[in-house]
Amino acid sequence: MFVVLWGCAEKKDQNNEDVESTENEMVELEAEKNKEVKFPVYDFAAFEPLLNKDDGKTYVVNFWATWCQPCIEEMPHFEKVNLERSDNNVEVILVNLDMPNMWKTRLEPFVEKKKIKSRVVILDDPKQNDWIPKVSQDWGGGIPATLIYNKDKRAFYERGFTYEELNEELNKFIN
Repeated sequence: MFVVLWGCAEKKDQNNEDVESTENEMVELEAEKNKEVKFPVYDFAAFEPLLNKDDGKTYVVNFWATWCQPCIEEMPHFEKVNLERSDNNVEVILVNLDMPNMWKTRLEPFVEKKKIKSRVVILDDPKQNDWIPKVSQDWGGGIPATLIYNKDKRAFYERGFTYEELNEELNKFIN
């Protein structure tokens, strides 16, 4: 992205109309690409309300990517918890951090193949140094990472979970 923007800056000195045209085409292509994706795409400002709901539910927000092997290994545990605990006002949100060029080629086929029923959203915000500490001051940026919260309690985990560990932590919020 830096190379493209830097290249556009060079052209601006040469011909301002070409730059505006190129920038408009890039915005249109990005918008078109996002329309085709099956999952909502958020920047952090739009995503942040999902981290602060106060509606009586307990949220399990898992940050993952299709290229992250530990993320893939723990995914069935989140799915099982989502299915088993939905009656207990528990909602699992799977926050995908794949690159935009992977959304159609890796993310969508993965979700379809694994028959994932949990809510999947895409967080597409390149300013990780700004938004990571807003998720948790303790987060170093590694994945898998999980935030569990409700109106009374909040805990962040920068590690993978077994099914038993995930249930044990979740029980601290429900019981």
